[in-house]
Amino acid sequence: MIEDVAHPTMAPKPEAEQRPMPARGGGARSPWGERSVAAVGALLAIFLGLPVVALVGRAVLDGSLAVTLTSRVVLDALVLSLATTAVSLALTVSFGLPLAFVLARRSFPGKGWLEAVIDLPIVLPPSVAGLALLIVLGRRGILGGPLEVLGIAIPFTTIAVILAQTFVSAPFFIRSARTGIASVSRDLEDAARVDGASERQLFRRITVPLASAALAAGLVMTWARSLGEFGATIMFAGNVEGRTQTLPLVVYGEFQEGNLDSSIAAAAILVLAAFGVLVAVRVFRWSRILDARGLD
Repeated sequence: MIEDVAHPTMAPKPEAEQRPMPARGGGARSPWGERSVAAVGALLAIFLGLPVVALVGRAVLDGSLAVTLTSRVVLDALVLSLATTAVSLALTVSFGLPLAFVLARRSFPGKGWLEAVIDLPIVLPPSVAGLALLIVLGRRGILGGPLEVLGIAIPFTTIAVILAQTFVSAPFFIRSARTGIASVSRDLEDAARVDGASERQLFRRITVPLASAALAAGLVMTWARSLGEFGATIMFAGNVEGRTQTLPLVVYGEFQEGNLDSSIAAAAILVLAAFGVLVAVRVFRWSRILDARGLD
């Protein structure tokens, strides 16, 4: 009787040999590497946060913030800043959202050039933006001259403040809205069309809710940029107390006059206002801000 003899090549391999070999360079993570990354990140976080914390802390600890809050000049500037930024934001959404939709959904000759023109105010120095507005809408400007004949004067008025804020901040919303709308699946929109949804219902109940996070992010960035606008405002609207003097201009004016404590306190108010909006947005979540699914 012939006994079965196992072929040498069929013999089971030892357990140690059956273990998969570790990938090259894929060993255990180095604690030193993780600590280095954390240290670099911490340095940047300190660099970004420490000046702001020091500014607000000084304004609170030395009592200048409480005193400045009762100043008529600061209160007028704060009210003007909030009012003008609200109007600027409304204008940006009214005109920027349709433009963002066209850029996200349509292709046409010169689209790249149009996008470059829209993005240009982001990289322009604010003073250059103000000078450009003055050349176009000034009393001797391209459009300002005819408007002056009609009795409409824009420079150095509250309207000039709104236009300056809109000019420098609108591209932030348009860019964010364009990205959000482009990310919405067209299959979902086509399915809604098959179900009988009109283009208006489709936009309000499908496109806007699905792109709401990007739209809300664009709104916050636009409002923050409008609130902190300085260069274009002072060039195009001036620094007229009670009419064109926004909070950033108060900070600059008080510093120029040597009132360092008042300047720091006004700057702290500006920081707290912007920080409050950012916190509120995160508390209520991006999507709840612009959720239009309940709209008719």
